[in-house]
Amino acid sequence: MKLEPVRRLGRTIGEILYGMALHDMVRASMRQRGSMEHLFLLITFGDLVGVPIIPPYYCMRLLPFIVPQIHSWRRRLLRERDLVDMLF
Repeated sequence: MKLEPVRRLGRTIGEILYGMALHDMVRASMRQRGSMEHLFLLITFGDLVGVPIIPPYYCMRLLPFIVPQIHSWRRRLLRERDLVDMLF
C-alpha cells in the first residue's frame, strides 16, 4: 500500500487548517516583530540617518551584530511612504 497519497492528504489538510486558524496571527506577529526591530534600530542607531541621538557605550557594543542589517534598515526608513502603504 502506498503511503504517499495519505501523507499528501495529511499535509494538505494541515496547510488548510494552518491557513484558517494561524496564518493571520503569524503575519501580525511578524509585522509587529519587524516594527519593534525597526524602532529598536532607530533608537540605538538613529544618528546614522540624522536623528540626533547620542550613542551610548552599549550601542557601540551592539554595532557588530547590526552591521548586516543597516543597509536594508536605512532603505526601509528613508523610502517614501504612501497612504496605501499604511493599509497593508
